[in-house]
Order: sequence, then C-alpha cells, then structure tokens
Amino acid sequence: MAIEYLGLESIDGPLVVIDGMENVSFEEMVSITLNDGTKRLGRIIEIHGKKAVIQVFEGTTGLSLTNTRTKAMGKPMQLALSKEMLGRTLDGIGRPIDGLGEYFTDELRDVNGKPINPVSREYPNNFIQTGISSIDCLSTLIRGQKLPIFSGEGMPHDALAVQIARQAKIVDDENGMDDNFAIVFAAMGVKHDVASFFKRSFEESGVLQKVVMFLNLSNDPVVERIITPRCALTAAEYLAFKHNMHVLVILTDMTSYAEALREISSSKGEIPSRKGFPGYLYSDLASLYERAGIVKGTSGSVTQVPILTMPNDDITHPVPDLTGYITEGQIVLDRELSLRGVYPPVAILPSLSRLMKDGIGEGFTRADHPELANQLFAAYSKVQDARSLASVIGEDELSDLDKKYIAFGKAFEEKFLVQGKFENRGISSTLDLGWELLSMLPRSELDRVSSEVLDKYYKLDNYGSDK
Repeated sequence: MAIEYLGLESIDGPLVVIDGMENVSFEEMVSITLNDGTKRLGRIIEIHGKKAVIQVFEGTTGLSLTNTRTKAMGKPMQLALSKEMLGRTLDGIGRPIDGLGEYFTDELRDVNGKPINPVSREYPNNFIQTGISSIDCLSTLIRGQKLPIFSGEGMPHDALAVQIARQAKIVDDENGMDDNFAIVFAAMGVKHDVASFFKRSFEESGVLQKVVMFLNLSNDPVVERIITPRCALTAAEYLAFKHNMHVLVILTDMTSYAEALREISSSKGEIPSRKGFPGYLYSDLASLYERAGIVKGTSGSVTQVPILTMPNDDITHPVPDLTGYITEGQIVLDRELSLRGVYPPVAILPSLSRLMKDGIGEGFTRADHPELANQLFAAYSKVQDARSLASVIGEDELSDLDKKYIAFGKAFEEKFLVQGKFENRGISSTLDLGWELLSMLPRSELDRVSSEVLDKYYKLDNYGSDK
C-alpha cells in the first residue's frame, strides 16, 4: 500500500525535500496534493538516506510546508503512446493541449528510454531529402543520423526547422517516395508567438497529420523542459521500432534545455563546471542524442536534427562544443549571410555531415554527387581566399582567375544558397544547379572531378572557353 507523506522539509525553486521517505527509487514519480485538493506531478531526482529531492513539474507556487501531501507512485514517468499521436499537439510532458481530448493508449513507456545496443545498430546509409540545396548537396542528412544545426539569436532557425519538417522525405530510387514517414517536433522554452508560428505553419502546409508536436513554452515550469525531449524521443522510438516508420526528430532549442538543466543543478547545490553548467552535461546530452539510429531486424529509423542557439555566436560554448563531440557533424548558420538577406544562411565551410559519404552517390542520390560536393567545397574555399586578397589590394588588381572565383562565389550564394521558404528543390535540380555554377570556372580548375564526370556534366558554354 502506498504511503502518503504529510508536509515538506524545504522548498527551493522547483525542488522540494521530504524527510522520512522509504522504499522509493531514483526517477520515481510522485503525486503532490495541495491544500485546495489540486494535484501536481513530481519526480524524485536525488535520494540521501530517507531524504528525497523532488522536481515539481507545475512549479512549487502555493505549496505548504505543513499541509502538502505526497504519495510515491511506484513507477518512473511514462508516456501514453499510440499512432493516434500523429497530428496531435501535446505539452512538454505529453498531455494533449489541442482541445481534441485524450487519444487511445496502445502502451505506456518509460520516457527515460534505453540505450541502443551498439551490436544491434545498423550503419546509416540512406539519405533524407530536405529540399534545401545547401543541406542535401553539401551536408547531406542520412537516415538514422544525428545532425545538429548551430544557430544564434535572431537567426531564422525556427523558419528552417519548419521548412525541414514540411519538406523532409525519404526517397527510394526503386519505389519512389517512401510514405511511411513521420516528424516528431519538440520545442523547449519557446515564446507563445513562436509556438503559434509552428502550429500555424504545420496546419497551413497540410503536414500536421504526420507530425507529433511537443510544446514547452517559456512560461512553463523549467522542470518540464528537462522531460520534453525525452517524451519526444520516446514517441519517436515507438513509431520507428514498433510501427516501422522512419521518424525525423527536430529538437529546438537545446540551449534552452541545457540552461534548464543548469538551473536545476544549481538548485540542488551541485558543483558547477564550465559556464555554470553541471559536470555531467556531456553524458546528459549523450543520453538524448544517442537515441537516434537504426536497429537490426526493424525497418524503422530515428533521425535527429537538434537545433541550438550559440550564445554570442560562440561555437566553443559548452552546449555546441559538447554537441559537436557527440553528434555526426553540424550545420552552422552564419550571421553575416543572414544580415545580407541570404536564406537559409548556411555557412558552407564549417558545416559537415560525417556520414554523408555513405549515403550519397550511385544508388542513393546520383553518381556525380560525391565529386560535385568535393569540388564545390574546394571552389568556395578559394572564393574566401580571393575575397581576402581583394580586401587588401582591391578587386581591380586581382588576376582574371581570382575575379572568376569572386563571380562564382557571388553566384553561388545568390543562386545555390538562397532559397525561398516554400521552395522545395529535388536532389537532381540541386546537383544540376551545382554543375551550372561550376561551369563558370575553367575546366582546368576542377581538379576534384574525374574526366568522365566532367565530360558528362561540365557546361562549357557557361564559361565560353576552356583555358
């Protein structure tokens, strides 16, 4: 029989301490009853002998030290799961907030999940088409990968997240588009207008029926923010590994999540590490990111695109720094490009996808894709060299070849990088556009491409001669 405990020893921010609790476990859920009979949920996050520290999801406002009643529920936090979740909007801990009532529950799962056994993992090798040229061609998203987006305050990462969710699809060369595809979208610490933008965008584009959306607003309890990505990943694992769906998980903003973790850690009196974040930030982020992948024996997959804002655009900040260690590459948004009106403002040179080489080329995208991507990277890096030289001696003093690289760089940014928020480019269109731009350069400069591929795709007329 569950024991009900009367009173609290102390209240500190979102945490309460109860003395005398017995036979309770770490991450066990508790029910907290206030004086007026209303109930709140909590989670045990620390145990010292008979003392338990509890996170209260709805906040501690109104709790009484003497009259609050607490009962351990004997189980960790669980999420109600069903395919009926698709098309629904839930709060940060998985309760429906779209006014459509409860949905049928197929099963309950612990939101903390289980790590995928490395032996059971399959190597990711099929690409997901986002319809965005700078990603599909140069930092390709692979099914089962975790590929974060590093952004900054004021940059259009929210619009990019919505565009990826709206346009992303699995493409199979033999069978055409794979329709067994879903999006799990989790927003943490977002403002009301941003949350409304997400919901409105999905509704108007007609993709809401394949989206499960978890919303934790900026005025929601900080504790809830810790649970939101875990609920989202639990839903994704259910759809992927029970219903064999390909699930793309978009998590925004992981910096808000990490700051909530720092606040909770500070309330617990833990010794801080870099920038005040807890020393276990790396392992905590890894417990989320490593839930992406493909499991042998199943045809589903979980792919992650975490989005985080870098404070002061500092890529060495602990959150992007540790994220880069755990994940398989990054897509970096550039403020200078954004200020010049380039959308999406993807910085090509610092962006990479470490699994890209295994999911592009013949049988996946197109045979010329790997060589084209290498050549675009090489050419654009020479553009930066030419621009640096022009800033010193002036553009008029540049050699003819450097001037051609300057022209190529301008065209590359204006035609290849710039893309409408509703413009969905197929992979063939993206690759053709890349060759059109490379043909502005002399053939002799394209040293990352074989002669056979150049003979097929190099458009000599665009350049006029081959000197």
